[in-house]
Amino acid sequence: MTTEAKSGSCCTPDGSCGTGASTGAEAGAVTTVYQVTGMTCGHCEGAISQEISAIAGVSSVTATAATGRVTVVSAAPLDDEAVRAAVDEAGYELTGRA
Repeated sequence: MTTEAKSGSCCTPDGSCGTGASTGAEAGAVTTVYQVTGMTCGHCEGAISQEISAIAGVSSVTATAATGRVTVVSAAPLDDEAVRAAVDEAGYELTGRA
């Protein structure tokens, strides 16, 4: 079906596949969308997702290379510098919040 492909979501490092629908968003969860440059493929999405997922409090990460957007769901607001460091560690550049 083309609906899944259009959502721009790919399998995540934990083996689950997303469709852009919110997952793991419990009551009180904070969703933040970041803009990242340099992503070109599913491998890029996975590398960024893996690094950001390691930040304490993060419950889910959806990186989409086609748009350069990374959606992060966390228990509390994240420190943007911690997210920037994780993206940098993965080899990409966080340009700010989307």
